[in-house]
Amino acid sequence: MSSSSLILWRLLACPRSGAPGIAPLLLLPLLLLLPVPAAANCPCQDPALCQPIRRRPDFEVFAFDVGEKTWKSYDWSQITTVAVFGKYDSELMCYAHSKGARVVLKGDVFLKDIIDPTFRASWIAQKVMVAKTQYMDGINIDIEQEVNCSSPEYNALTALVKETTESFHREIEGSQVTFDVAWSSKCIDRRCYNYTGIADACDFLFVMSYDEQSQVWSECIAAANAPYNQTLAAYDEYIEMGINPKKLVMGVPWYGYDYTCLTLSEDHVCTIAKVPFRGAPCSDAAGHQVPYKIIMKQVNSSISGIQWNKDQQAPYYNYKDSAGRFHQVWYDNPQSISLKAAFTQTRGLRGIGMWNANCLDYSGEAVAKQQTEEMWKALKPKL
Repeated sequence: MSSSSLILWRLLACPRSGAPGIAPLLLLPLLLLLPVPAAANCPCQDPALCQPIRRRPDFEVFAFDVGEKTWKSYDWSQITTVAVFGKYDSELMCYAHSKGARVVLKGDVFLKDIIDPTFRASWIAQKVMVAKTQYMDGINIDIEQEVNCSSPEYNALTALVKETTESFHREIEGSQVTFDVAWSSKCIDRRCYNYTGIADACDFLFVMSYDEQSQVWSECIAAANAPYNQTLAAYDEYIEMGINPKKLVMGVPWYGYDYTCLTLSEDHVCTIAKVPFRGAPCSDAAGHQVPYKIIMKQVNSSISGIQWNKDQQAPYYNYKDSAGRFHQVWYDNPQSISLKAAFTQTRGLRGIGMWNANCLDYSGEAVAKQQTEEMWKALKPKL
């Protein structure tokens, strides 16, 4: 990259303080004239690995990576896409490409800004340049802000996805544009999006089938992060809206929620504090997220051992902390995930993925290694 291009790139990637979006707006004409990075700048030992991935897998396995170096121990025999939500790592890009897997960047933006078509164009141009400079294969748009159906943001969001897809497909051959949606289309957390329009506008939707207790409208009790029947019913709702199943990738949680119980009954009902969220009286904000690797270390010392809830088709356990308070932890394990993975096959979904791949124990210790392998294997649909 030339010195002038590098200066411009730094201004766009790291704008100085001031009004949001000003740098991209002023520099948009120059940005569009920047050359594509030369192959000589490829960080990979084999320059061919800087070429975009073009193949379209029959079954998508979409992995989110939030940093560290644990990606070296992922099951690359399955992964088709890695969404980089941590710091960019050129070594990860090279390795993923050597395995035929796409690497995509994160896309997030304030919805009020995208009402302006000029701002949208500058934002998209900036993201395309980032992808080109880092030899990436697309973008995963992760916007989880409130939207009202009658607001200008409603149509602007659909336009953003459509314009982003058109630009990436035009500028990077074989590129992939995806959009993260809530576990249900029923205005979850007040996210009343144009789901059918967004699905039509991008390559596929990543359905975040977790945090399903973000709004608790019934009893304030601890419950599964992704209960089986509720999770699967939501896919039927998306499909009944007219969204092709091949446009839906099921996201499963590789983490759980630890709730402090106000009371814990003999039949394991854990009442939780009322923590409102976006209109609901209770939410999973009463607890805190715990990665699977921590859960597996803690469950052995719990007071209940692993329990299985038949109604929610999910595991949980109880423990007592050093202050004498009872806790209940709900999570997903290979058993609960396998049940959902089978649904992706019977319903003809595009694939499966997880938030996030870093949640497992990649230390190589014998028990941890087995637990980690079982979680990866659970992603393979079993009928």
